[in-house]
Amino acid sequence: MAGREDGNRQQGTPAGAAWAEELLEHLRPAGRDVRRVVAWLAGTVRGSVALQDADGNLVAGTRLPLDHGLVTDITAGRIASAAWEGRGRHLRLVRVEHPSRACVLAVSREAPFDRRAADVVTHTAQVIELLLAAGESTAAGHRLQRATSDLRLAILQLLMVEDTIAARRVAAGLWPGLLDAETACVYVVESDPAARDRIAEECLEGTREEALVVRCPAMDGHVIVVSPRETTDDALRSLVGRHPDTFLGGSVRQSLARTATAYGQAVSALAVAHFRPDKTAVYAERTHPERLMDPTALRGWTARLLRPLDTLPHHTRAELLATNRLGLEFTAVNAAKVLGVSRNTVRARMERVEALLGTDFADLTVRAVVHLAVNTQIGLPDAQLASDPAHPGPRLADLLSGPAVRTWAQNLLGRLDADARNPRRTLRTWIAVGGNAERAAQALGMHAQTVREHVRSAEPVLERQLLAAGTDLYEVVLAHLALGDLDLPVFHPRS
Repeated sequence: MAGREDGNRQQGTPAGAAWAEELLEHLRPAGRDVRRVVAWLAGTVRGSVALQDADGNLVAGTRLPLDHGLVTDITAGRIASAAWEGRGRHLRLVRVEHPSRACVLAVSREAPFDRRAADVVTHTAQVIELLLAAGESTAAGHRLQRATSDLRLAILQLLMVEDTIAARRVAAGLWPGLLDAETACVYVVESDPAARDRIAEECLEGTREEALVVRCPAMDGHVIVVSPRETTDDALRSLVGRHPDTFLGGSVRQSLARTATAYGQAVSALAVAHFRPDKTAVYAERTHPERLMDPTALRGWTARLLRPLDTLPHHTRAELLATNRLGLEFTAVNAAKVLGVSRNTVRARMERVEALLGTDFADLTVRAVVHLAVNTQIGLPDAQLASDPAHPGPRLADLLSGPAVRTWAQNLLGRLDADARNPRRTLRTWIAVGGNAERAAQALGMHAQTVREHVRSAEPVLERQLLAAGTDLYEVVLAHLALGDLDLPVFHPRS
């Protein structure tokens, strides 16, 4: 008998070393999982294991019938551990410290707990404590990152609706001086969605957190950067150069109140960047039709067109205009994501403006004209938009009939005349039916796919995106209106 006990003692050391090594493996970064540790413990001691909190919630393992009073004593710290035997089972309970609440590790098995089994349970409880503490720390870090990311998005959303005062107030708490400048550039970095988090972190590092870096809520692969600093451009170009399949589009410098306009410019430049060797592009300032119109007449016409909204409370009017500005530039879904509201809210606000103006946004000429008016009033004091109701003021036809506007329109659309397929006629018909390829095809007697090909082929010639609603398309619509190729839209404002 003595010899057999000695033999067991000689075999105990390597066996003990083995389970200890296995347990330590669970502390490696790749193996840090409390559920795996509990499962390992159950297999090692050949029993059932439960890890639960004071409220009886099962954290890991298999639920066991435990005495509530005993569990309470352990989690409250009155006792550190307990052992119980009955009904052919042996039960051991050990307190497990947790950063926010204590837990109980309960082990049940048929055989009594020898020294080895007891040591395994005790040491496993210690490992679980470490893993829970690490998990709590990691979770806290993730919550902080998520909260910071949400705050950056909130600041961007405030800028998008021109509330620069609130945006500065929110930013000042965490990033003092970030939005102190009056102007900024907006950049959009595009990457594979799976790599976006890493790209966003590099944007933060590259800009030394002196820029507003936001994961775009509308496009999974986009990171939006708003920066007043001149050095941001070089930092982002360097980032794009280091990563394949990553592209950069940037706006021209705009006032903070025109962040939405700058964002549209950056998205437009991003489309060009896909065809550039260095994968980057900055929005090219070009002649816009509104700059060729008499500014006083343009403001007067804008005031008259938007007058039905003047009866609304100031904050309601501003909310409707900001929403419609983005809703006309992007899809309702993407505008909703940028604004942080539901798409139904965006559609409801746009429908309200439709009703007040007595028009229909399904008509592309209407959208182009309202887009012109809404963007004209940006950044102008209300006094500059006021007009005398007794004097009708300039009409849209007067604004579009000026020599400079007509020359611009003819030069723009004239680029399509060299194409024997007559894409200019296709484009005009497509616009007239609200950008619907099937209806345009029926009117022209051709296939819908041919219509799409004509419109798509006109994009590089006109240097404008047409298949996506926005400033590019609306400028082409205004060119058609200026030349009389399309009828001017009619508004029946609510009196």
